[in-house]
Amino acid sequence: MISIGFEGSANKLGIGIIRDNEIMSNVRHTYITPPGEGFLPRETAIHHRNHVLRVLREALTDAKLTLNDVDVICFTRGPGMGAPLTIVALVARTIAKMYKKPIVGVNHCIGHIEMGRLITKSDNPIILYVSGGNTQVIAYSERRYCIFGETIDIAIGNCLDRFGRLLKLTNDPSPGYNIEQLAKKGKKFLKLPYVVKGMDVSFSGILTYVQERLQKWLKSGEFTKEDLCFSFQETLFSMLIEITERAMAYLGSKNVLIVGGVGCNKRLQDMMRIMCEERGAILYATDERFCIDNGVMIAVAGLLQYKTSGATMWKDTECEQRYRTDDVLVTWRESHSINENCELVDKQSTYTNEDCKIRKSETNVN
Repeated sequence: MISIGFEGSANKLGIGIIRDNEIMSNVRHTYITPPGEGFLPRETAIHHRNHVLRVLREALTDAKLTLNDVDVICFTRGPGMGAPLTIVALVARTIAKMYKKPIVGVNHCIGHIEMGRLITKSDNPIILYVSGGNTQVIAYSERRYCIFGETIDIAIGNCLDRFGRLLKLTNDPSPGYNIEQLAKKGKKFLKLPYVVKGMDVSFSGILTYVQERLQKWLKSGEFTKEDLCFSFQETLFSMLIEITERAMAYLGSKNVLIVGGVGCNKRLQDMMRIMCEERGAILYATDERFCIDNGVMIAVAGLLQYKTSGATMWKDTECEQRYRTDDVLVTWRESHSINENCELVDKQSTYTNEDCKIRKSETNVN
């Protein structure tokens, strides 16, 4: 079967086409703002509207197909920014109606996970999902991708973006990438706040701490931009490694899969690989073609969903900005439990094998 996926939950507009497990095209266009500025929903939606048809034509040309050849139309239903999501969903719904094709609304987070599993051939790993809007440690059980730990305020990608804006770094290709390159030249480590709360992490405090002291550090020459990027990145990534290792220890897992836009950071992959080697585990990761938001991941997850559950009912094709990873019933995977007597010991959250419920933080943005 041939599936086309439309992704536009943030500043990346992507359209990808697959035939079963074969990737036929993967086209992406990024909305880039001036240094020191973020991307706002309205302007991002205008970007997607202006470029979506060109990206669609390019994807079809690369795949040497027409829309008549496509079997199912898949689009990102959420989570994400409302206006960009709506623009891309409108295009997908219009095509589905014009060409009389079934349509499938896909959870953005599930798209990342299934794309990562397909590319790396990882079976049942602990998943570290790190992106602009999400930071989660995930494990599969009883038809759900259950969240063991997450950010309690802002996501790591958002944190890196805002740190990059403080330093007036260019957004081309992304603040996170440019922070990574500067960090390679850093020589002095600055001790920064380190906030891990059980299985959860917090990033807003470290950002505020840096913001209040940044000009003093730079003017005095005590620390360079390179030093700050190095220290900032090392601290944030160490927090992620800690909660991932804790999940692995609890579940006895020997596999880790990193997905999401921040997941293509080589330093994060190196740190995770060291931890995995010490535990006799295997790290699975991909490069920027598949870590960064793309249409292929939506096509992959959508086709899996369509083959087992059919198309999304038309009344359910509206976008949902707060569409949780653990809201999705995973019908395409075998049902099995993580642990026979699985209980997450945490005063604020509980996990039981019976109902697969994980605390949903009221302060989490997505």
